[in-house]
Amino acid sequence: MSITEVPITGVIRLGQFLQAAGLIDSGADAKAVIADGLVQVNDEVETRRGRQLHPGDVVSYAGRGARVTDG
Repeated sequence: MSITEVPITGVIRLGQFLQAAGLIDSGADAKAVIADGLVQVNDEVETRRGRQLHPGDVVSYAGRGARVTDG
């Protein structure tokens, strides 16, 4: 799986990051895939849409991944 670097300034939550990274299309999509246990953060299933992400965290969904980097 290739990992895309996504620069973020400040704090971002998982649902927002999925959109910013282009892994999903909308907030409604984010809510659904997170609730269904289809998203992983640092190789662990995450079901909290509001989880705060930090530089170095890797989010994966549907065989694609994105890493939070300092913006």
